[in-house]
Amino acid sequence: MHPSTALAEVLVDELVRGGVREAVLCPGSRSAPLAYALEAADRGGRLRLHVRIDERSAGFLALGMARTSGAAVPVVTTSGTAVANLHPAVLEAHHSGTPLVVLSADRPAELRGTGANQTTTQPGVFAGAVRWEADLPAPETVTGSANAYWRSTVCRALAAASGFPWSWGGPVHLNVSFRDPLAPEVDGTGAAPAGRDGGGPWTQTVRRPGHAPVVGAGVEPGARTAVLLGDLPDPALTRRTLAWAAGAGWPVLAEPFGVLPAGETVVPHGVLLAGRVARGELAGLVPERVVVVGRLTLFRELGALMRRPDMVVEHVSGTPQWTDPAHVVHRVHPLEVLRDVPEPDAGSSDWVGSWTGAGRALGPAVRAAVGLDGADPTGDADAAGSGPTGPGVAATVAAALGRHDLLVLGSSNAPRDLAVVLDLDPAAAPTCRVVSSRGLAGIDGTVSTAVGAALAVQGGGRAQHRVVALLGDLTFLHDTNGLLIGPTEPRPDLTVVVVNDDGGGIFSTLEYGDPARSATPAAAAATERVFGTPHGTDLAALCTAHGVDHSRASSLRELADLLAAPVAGIRVIEVPVDRSGHRRVRDLLA
Repeated sequence: MHPSTALAEVLVDELVRGGVREAVLCPGSRSAPLAYALEAADRGGRLRLHVRIDERSAGFLALGMARTSGAAVPVVTTSGTAVANLHPAVLEAHHSGTPLVVLSADRPAELRGTGANQTTTQPGVFAGAVRWEADLPAPETVTGSANAYWRSTVCRALAAASGFPWSWGGPVHLNVSFRDPLAPEVDGTGAAPAGRDGGGPWTQTVRRPGHAPVVGAGVEPGARTAVLLGDLPDPALTRRTLAWAAGAGWPVLAEPFGVLPAGETVVPHGVLLAGRVARGELAGLVPERVVVVGRLTLFRELGALMRRPDMVVEHVSGTPQWTDPAHVVHRVHPLEVLRDVPEPDAGSSDWVGSWTGAGRALGPAVRAAVGLDGADPTGDADAAGSGPTGPGVAATVAAALGRHDLLVLGSSNAPRDLAVVLDLDPAAAPTCRVVSSRGLAGIDGTVSTAVGAALAVQGGGRAQHRVVALLGDLTFLHDTNGLLIGPTEPRPDLTVVVVNDDGGGIFSTLEYGDPARSATPAAAAATERVFGTPHGTDLAALCTAHGVDHSRASSLRELADLLAAPVAGIRVIEVPVDRSGHRRVRDLLA
């Protein structure tokens, strides 16, 4: 057996022993030994292999599976620019604590710096974005000591990806050099060096619960306290936070991550209400303290509430590095404080009732602004006769999903639209799980992330959960290669809802969309060109080119009917939206 073949087989065997059950491969010559080893493991039922031709999409496919399952998922590439194409996924994994394993093939060390084809300096290419990295040299021979070295290195990589012994988990990089010959011997009969007896990993790590120590003690009881709920590493933590806040008698203003927030203390349209309180319009609701749980990533309204000069801000951090971009946090707590529910104040029910009542009072105005017919998010009454709105689409998608379903959100308008219309029945908890790339909140690879998330919850080809992705058109177009799945590759049942406003609609709701900035034809043309970015792409034709089913919904009722229909494979539902109406809706909701 060639040394390169032995090395690759040992690495794949040890990955499986360490719990890896999914792997993503992008074909290449230098990575051929790993490709053969992975295909053999897939054929033997030891893991499930997913082959893709675009490394960037492959990275986000692996990230989607890892984020949803919580298990490490390797993505394998050849040398050169192939490795660099993984950088966006690595950065997202770094900031979200997702156990992504980059396994990059490389040329032997003696070829670095010589001008050899497809050769660059791959060790360190991800700089400070990985939890751990190693550079395995190309083997000359196969010995017992080499086997131990290779296997223990894999164990270290998996341990670091999962956060052992105490740090936050995240991406790791294992760079592996191979010398020719790269293909196994046609008539080879040798076997790779064996692992531990019993099929276990070479090095077992004893894990302990919890995260790295952070500053702070317990969260003290407090009468006028509001909880701001952001993104957390695990949906179970989101549910725990909702129960914790309910037990303490504190209203919750939530971003829509982890799970769709519901419960007796969750404030309907809480983000909109926070903006009014921050501006001093509702003096009776001004809290003395806010407790931020997780990482807030979306709303200026929540930030404005925290920045009030009389506000005490405490943070329950889901990571060793707490979040405080405004530098207003007084005290930081570890997640363990969620185990101890503060004693509720005697007036807590009145306090919560004031918040939830004010939120419910916003309901009719919100529904009218976003085109919902009363309390029914599947109604036909689209706002101002202009067709569906983004928030109306988000409400319709949320209404179609049950507690066992999965919602994947893009990083632009989709989560914002969903948050402002959230008015769930308190009895609906627990609600569907939500996955979104909030580490860096980029639009990179979102289709692939959704495919990976669906594959993770529909393992073995059985559609146990409905999965819907809600994206904008630019997010969708940025990763159409996520639809590029070979005919023999595992394919999930996935519905992708694309809100198509023919461009960057989110910018019209920001300062760049101020009508004063488009007062002249030249100024309007400039804004349209550099922020509106119209594309004119025929999404139906694009889907046809990929062999993906496409439907178009011109009303919320049509969208609801399409979402209720069975799905087999990947389908895209396009909802055309008038981009010029975004700012009008935003102003109506302000």
